[in-house]
Amino acid sequence: MDGYYAFMLIATALVLMMTVPALALFYGGMSRSKSVLNMMMMSYVAAAIVGILYVAVGWSIGFGGDGIFFANPFELFWLDGVTTDAYIGVMFQMTFAIITVALISGAVADRMKFSAWVVFTPIWALLCYFPMAHMVFSCTDDSLICGKIGAQDYAGGTAVHINAGIAALVLVLLLGKRIGFGKEPMRPHNLTLTMLGAGLLWFGWYGFNVGSIVFGGESPEADMDQFFAETGRTFGNTTLAAMAAILGWLLVERFLHGKATSLGAASGIVAGLVAITPAAGAVNLSGAVAIGAIAGAVCAWAVGLKFKLGYDDSLDVVGVHLVGGIIGTVLIGVFSTSDGAGGVDGLLYGGGIDSLVDQILGVLVAIVYVTVITTIIGLAIKYTLGLRITDEAEVEGIDFDQHGETAYDLHTSLSSSGTGVIAAATKSEGTHV
Repeated sequence: MDGYYAFMLIATALVLMMTVPALALFYGGMSRSKSVLNMMMMSYVAAAIVGILYVAVGWSIGFGGDGIFFANPFELFWLDGVTTDAYIGVMFQMTFAIITVALISGAVADRMKFSAWVVFTPIWALLCYFPMAHMVFSCTDDSLICGKIGAQDYAGGTAVHINAGIAALVLVLLLGKRIGFGKEPMRPHNLTLTMLGAGLLWFGWYGFNVGSIVFGGESPEADMDQFFAETGRTFGNTTLAAMAAILGWLLVERFLHGKATSLGAASGIVAGLVAITPAAGAVNLSGAVAIGAIAGAVCAWAVGLKFKLGYDDSLDVVGVHLVGGIIGTVLIGVFSTSDGAGGVDGLLYGGGIDSLVDQILGVLVAIVYVTVITTIIGLAIKYTLGLRITDEAEVEGIDFDQHGETAYDLHTSLSSSGTGVIAAATKSEGTHV
């Protein structure tokens, strides 16, 4: 028992690390230099707001009892009635809520008011994430996706990735395109940060997937055989899916653009991890490789859709998290095996089409629910507080406009001897830093 709690403490810390600093670094490096601080701040403030809100009502809404869409928010208000030894489970689920909200921020880089983000964060968590967590993770008989539909989602393909991806798409449509989108290059300013962030995300994802084991017995101690079998399966699947997705992404990237890039490798890691998240306990190792490779290849193609369809998803949240989440969730119906966590054979293993239909229905419910609620929230903020900074502020840089700071101060003071090469050269070239 003590070993299980130690395991969950580590898993919880790993998932929290996925947002701060891993996602902040990943997104920060992909942003332009004039937007990097704002991008990272959106992750940090999401952690602060959502974490407190989750303890107040989020746990109760998600796991406080029965309900089709959500449980009673006041049943376990401020964890009333929750024993302190159960807090680790609350903290673990809290980290899922945090990163789901933070993922959305990558789509709105460069142009969303920080005040609008601060208002959007708790409202969206309250109305979208907490109910989705109930529908997917609580698995009561009444909960819509897990209970009534019977769709499998081991660690959050619907509740986390499709949820965040749809919200991202709605927000970018309401915000509009960045100035110069499709006409001028908007390259990542620091791919080293992005690669570091991707590596930390991969590391943290073991907490995300492996820590999501759910016991059927009265205590973990009674299910140690299940514990070892399931954690081994989820660890192996998480690893191989990420590896396969790197190769799938780079292969498509090489075919489409003639180069295999570091950004492609970093994005491939995330695409594979996203896709295996719902399927981590359901499939075997070969299924994990197939899901990872498919996700890497399809997501590499999907990130280019924003240019064809005209939506400005700044850091490819839609192309990676929405598309990857759909792929991983649906393909459970193809690659799952009866010796996996769900106990269901997919189409490939003679299980028929029922599981595949359940998975598709689960995806459709998530898409419809989140689209409607996010649209209402976004429109309410747009026509009251306002969603977007001014054109002048966007050109100058959201970091300075919203925070009064810049990420990189490359100027140095002129010394008394007249040496100040960097400052002098910068001034003479008219470089904006």
